[in-house]
Amino acid sequence: MEIAGSVKLAAVMAELATVRPVFHSEADFQHAFAWTLHRLAPSVGVRLEVPQDGPQVLGRGRRHLDLLCLGADGHRTAIELKYFTRLWVGADPHTAEPFHLRGHEATDLGRQGFVFDIARLEQFCVPDGKMNGFAVMLSNDERLWNPAATARRTRDHEFRINEGRTLTGMLRWGIEGSWSASSERHLFGSYPLAWQDYSEIGGTHGTLRWLAVEVKRPVAEPYSG
Repeated sequence: MEIAGSVKLAAVMAELATVRPVFHSEADFQHAFAWTLHRLAPSVGVRLEVPQDGPQVLGRGRRHLDLLCLGADGHRTAIELKYFTRLWVGADPHTAEPFHLRGHEATDLGRQGFVFDIARLEQFCVPDGKMNGFAVMLSNDERLWNPAATARRTRDHEFRINEGRTLTGMLRWGIEGSWSASSERHLFGSYPLAWQDYSEIGGTHGTLRWLAVEVKRPVAEPYSG
């Protein structure tokens, strides 16, 4: 799981956790990630909010990548970052900087956004053997990594990203008989999900964990996206 053929994603996240155990927002997370990557691998070019004109996702037009990382010998990595939070009020345990994380109660949309990122990366990543992509989710909401508390089927049932699941194939959004075609996604790869610890900031919902999926299309792979 290397970024632009230069540094492992896990190394970037580990270093980031030592200096920024918590973030104010997704934009804050994206900026800090980019800066930490630059510190660990200064030869890697890091571009934020890069427009992409490649194949489109369900005809919705141009898309922007959160980060495009440019390494030596043509290695490139596209990265999409998500930060999904549950209500938490406290301070950075290292700097005492105050934080008030808002509660995003729509976990179904959080899962949907992560799966959409994977599908988008499958289209953006060129199958030349030198490009890969990462969809990364950072969260303090245990409802994302824990299995469903009930067997009752919900509209995001096929989009669940809890520990131990594998995302692959056609993922349909909704309840049987009322599927939403605009929200379904077909994943060409197979992605086993394994959450990793990020930081402990204390109090209720004070555990942050992260999930990453690497998208990498083989050169010989036929693609009809």
